[in-house]
Amino acid sequence: MSDIKAKDVMALRARTGLSMMECKKALVETGGDPDAAEDFLRKKLKGKMDTRTDRVAGEGRIAIAIADNAAAIVELAAETDFTAKNDGFAKVAEQIAQMALGADAGAVTPDDAMTKVIDELRISTGENISITRIHKLTGENAKFGTYVHHDGKTGVLLHADASVSDDVAKDVCMHITAAMPRPKGVTRDDVPAEVIEKERKLAMEMAIEGGKNEEIAAKMVEGKINKLYADLALIEQPFVKDPDKKIKDLVGGTDKIHAFQRWQVGETAAGE
Repeated sequence: MSDIKAKDVMALRARTGLSMMECKKALVETGGDPDAAEDFLRKKLKGKMDTRTDRVAGEGRIAIAIADNAAAIVELAAETDFTAKNDGFAKVAEQIAQMALGADAGAVTPDDAMTKVIDELRISTGENISITRIHKLTGENAKFGTYVHHDGKTGVLLHADASVSDDVAKDVCMHITAAMPRPKGVTRDDVPAEVIEKERKLAMEMAIEGGKNEEIAAKMVEGKINKLYADLALIEQPFVKDPDKKIKDLVGGTDKIHAFQRWQVGETAAGE
């Protein structure tokens, strides 16, 4: 079919991000029907893209969306930093976060609508694009704080009491981003037991190897564990902007923060 118009090819290219040649071939195959041509390309190239899923998607972006009583955070992975920095990629990450607001709370499984968006992005970029993880927080009369670093590679979502101001919520998010060591839970009770037990065992071994008897070693270990809880529990940490204040002082109590998510691109691939 030789009467395919250039404007139709350009319109299909704008919709798919593919080359003029690929778009013209698709229009020829489908008799000039732009919708059918787009479907043809998606089916054809998705098959090719599926063979690329073994390629490491080590770059990406964090995006966060907020509604009245819910918020969602997503990590979208790509193969190259070039793609991850693209405005279109960032918009898709934000779109998926918005979609997640309609899902149940907790870890969110990508649905068909999200998968379709990802397929389109795979086709337009030629890369292995994937949703690494999605999480949704909910709460009545909640204050959700957010912070995404300028490069999009680190993001924090905070669920706090409604009495916490917007500025304080953002400050806590920035603290969570920068704090060393990284907080492992809101309170001592939230710090994972396996983290504490690992440190307890190591501290005991070191104390015994240092010649301490078991009674003295046990007391030394408990002292270290108490300090570790203070280091890893968010509300016990000194505020990075003002170390004379602890986070619990900043927010006005020990029960003002309910949950948080601190994500960094690629950290799950590294086993964290």
